[in-house]
Amino acid sequence: MSEFSGVTIVKEASIYFEGKVTSRTVLFADGSRKTLGVMLPGEYEFSTAEKERIEILSGDLEVLLPGAEGWQAIKAGASFAVPADSSFKLQVREVTDYCCSYLQAE
Repeated sequence: MSEFSGVTIVKEASIYFEGKVTSRTVLFADGSRKTLGVMLPGEYEFSTAEKERIEILSGDLEVLLPGAEGWQAIKAGASFAVPADSSFKLQVREVTDYCCSYLQAE
């Protein structure tokens, strides 16, 4: 899906790591939400209370997921899932455009 219809966009951006990571929240009529953002090259660690699926729209990074023994390369068109109540690390190699979906617990 390259666009969203019938959504509400939260105007205020979320800004992390001194402006190197930014995102905007997209709210859907069914109560779900996503964030759309950009990450500049660097190393980051994020924590999440919710289960997430992060789709890389453009860019190049590596992710270290909870319990993983090594880093996983992720390029444009790929995605990865992060369990709820966890943290994960990113090594962003080039400017990266992403979409994060917050998933309901199963």
